[in-house]
Amino acid sequence: MSDDLDQLINDIEQQEARLVFESFTEADAFALGCLLVNLATERRLPVAVDIRRGPQQLFHAGLPGSTADNDTWIERKVRVVYRFGASSYLVGRRLAAKGRQLDASQGVDPARFAAHGGAFPVRLANAGVIGVVTVSGLPQADDHALVVEAIETFLAAG
Repeated sequence: MSDDLDQLINDIEQQEARLVFESFTEADAFALGCLLVNLATERRLPVAVDIRRGPQQLFHAGLPGSTADNDTWIERKVRVVYRFGASSYLVGRRLAAKGRQLDASQGVDPARFAAHGGAFPVRLANAGVIGVVTVSGLPQADDHALVVEAIETFLAAG
């Protein structure tokens, strides 16, 4: 495994350990979704934004330039977070470090699961993963970075 990939995995693990919610309400999902839409709109990013708590979709927006295919990618990335309890980017990078891909050897259908960046767990202190914040439409590292930036901003605002 390369030192760069090791460092990236460590960085993502630290993000996930740091970005933990005390609670996550419908109002939180709406505010975080609006923050993501505003960031993406200001930067003219062609993304779809999706926020879920359990099986319920609490927020969804398709911005100019996004397509229905982004919604399919969102579904696949969300399944990875719920299945593996980690961001879709972290799951994919951990597999890449082992020279592997997400496939039947992990018990999943790659047509239904995508270990590509952009889906980040909503983790509650003392409760674990209860939701997912997802962006689709950019290269995977950029999808992931946009979600992390929004969650950092949201949590810092209290």
